[in-house]
Amino acid sequence: MNLFTQGLGMLPVISDWETRSISAENPDGALGGGAHALPQPNGPAQDLGPGWKARPCIVLEPGRETALAEIESAGSIQHIWFTVREQFLPSIDLKMLWDGEQDPSVEAPLGDFFANPHGRYAPVVSLPVAVNPTAGMNCYWPMPFAKRARIVVVNRAEEEIPDFFYQITYGLGKLPPNMGLFHAMGRRIRTSRERPLHIIADNIQGRGQYVGTVLGWNPRSDGWWGEGEIKFFLDGDRDHPTICGTGAEDYFGGAWCFGATFSAPFSGYPLATEASERPRMHSMYRWHVLDPIRFKEQLKVTIQALGWGTHERYQPLEDEISSVAYWYQLEPHAPFGRR
Repeated sequence: MNLFTQGLGMLPVISDWETRSISAENPDGALGGGAHALPQPNGPAQDLGPGWKARPCIVLEPGRETALAEIESAGSIQHIWFTVREQFLPSIDLKMLWDGEQDPSVEAPLGDFFANPHGRYAPVVSLPVAVNPTAGMNCYWPMPFAKRARIVVVNRAEEEIPDFFYQITYGLGKLPPNMGLFHAMGRRIRTSRERPLHIIADNIQGRGQYVGTVLGWNPRSDGWWGEGEIKFFLDGDRDHPTICGTGAEDYFGGAWCFGATFSAPFSGYPLATEASERPRMHSMYRWHVLDPIRFKEQLKVTIQALGWGTHERYQPLEDEISSVAYWYQLEPHAPFGRR
C-alpha cells in the first residue's frame, strides 16, 4: 500500500512510508533533528533552556532566495503551512523544483499560490488550499518527487522580512508508476481594449492534467467585469477551444454576478471589496479535483476581459488580472514564460 491510495477509508491501512517534517526548528527534517537551537541571550526562550521554542521562524534577507527544503530521496510533499505578516505578501515569490531540474515547476507570488492574490488575507476553506485565521496558509496538493525536492522563497523587497514561519511535511517512499509532477505558474498583466485577453497558461507541453485556477481581478471601470469566457485549448486546438465557459462567475461555481462571497471545497469567491474602494479587488479559485482536464500533447488556458457596456453590449476592459494555473504532468516541462 502506498501513500497515493490513502483517503479517509484507507487511514487504518499501515503504510511503509516514513513521515518527516521541515521547519525552522528542524531545517533538514532529520530524525530527532528538531528543537536543537539554543535560546538567544535576549530572546523569549532565554529563561527556558534548550528545546523550548528557540527558533520558530526565520528572517528573509532582502533581494535573496532562501531555501526552505532540500530533500534528497523519493517521496511526496503532503502539507505546507506558511505565515508571514500581511504587508510582506506582495514581496515574496514561491518556487519549487523537482528531481534536480533547472527550471522551476512551481513559480508564483506566495499569496497568489494560496488563493490570496491581492496582498491581503481572505479566508479560504477548500480541499487542497486553506487560509485560516489569522493568516495561516495551508496547501494539501500532493507533490511527488522521484529523487529530489527543493522549495525556496524569494524576497524581492529591499528590506528584510522578519517572522517567516513554515512547516513542510512530507513522506519518503517508493513512487507508483506514471506519476505526474506538480506544477503551478503565476502570471500578472493589464489587459487592453485592443486585446482584452488574459493568458492563464501557455506553452504547457507534454502529457498531464489541469487541476486548478486562481484569479485576482482588479477592475478599472465601474460595473460588472466578469462576462469573459474561459477557454481550454487542448492538443492542437488553434482558433477554437475544446472547452469553453460562459462567464467568469460561472466557471468559478457561482452565477448571476456572484452577489456574495463564498468558500467551498472546490470553488470559491473569497474576496470582493466594496464598490467605492479603489482599486477594486476580486479573488476566485476553482479546483478540478473531481473533474481534471486531461491533455496528451499541449494545453493553453485563457480568459476574456469583458464587462457590460451601454445598450446591453459587451465592453472590452482594461483590467489588471493575476492568475495561477495548477497542473500535473510527466516531465520534462517547457520553461515558463515571463510574467
